[in-house]
Amino acid sequence: MSASSSDGWTRAQRWLHWIVAALVVAAFAIGLVMVALPLTRLLEKIIAYQVHKTLGLLVPPLVLWRLWLRARRGRPAEDPAIAPWQHRLAAAGHIVLYLLLIAVPVLGYLSASTAPGEIETTLFLLIPVPHLLPADEALYKTIRPVHEVAAWSLVLLAAGHAAAALHHHLKGRRVLRAMLGR
Repeated sequence: MSASSSDGWTRAQRWLHWIVAALVVAAFAIGLVMVALPLTRLLEKIIAYQVHKTLGLLVPPLVLWRLWLRARRGRPAEDPAIAPWQHRLAAAGHIVLYLLLIAVPVLGYLSASTAPGEIETTLFLLIPVPHLLPADEALYKTIRPVHEVAAWSLVLLAAGHAAAALHHHLKGRRVLRAMLGR
């Protein structure tokens, strides 16, 4: 899974990019649904929360693996057809994306840990994940909105990232094709 294509991204780097993107989209969509489900649909609500938490818990280790690969393997050379200010903006955007990809799941985990309902967190609906913090309603009321704002920020920034890749693709640049492995 580490074979490199001619564009400079390894197969593992490309796969991790798309897997993390899919996890974020799915976790965000499930997050919107789970909070909207009424308590009369409690089982569905609990399952949605557990699936949401599982997806979130998978993101940080995958992102750390991706960062490790990037440090080890690097990235393709910058396209000279793209303006330097766009390269700088993209670099700053990537830093913020990586920070949010770690922060959002950590905040979600801390939100689940401090939630007054003390509902267990399970990975894949099977493996109990211990909460590091005790239930604390005041702390929960602080962490949960920060998690929500950070999640919206992540999704909006990722959408901008995708739009920029599509823009460059439509201009005939290899940015998107490189991450697709073509």
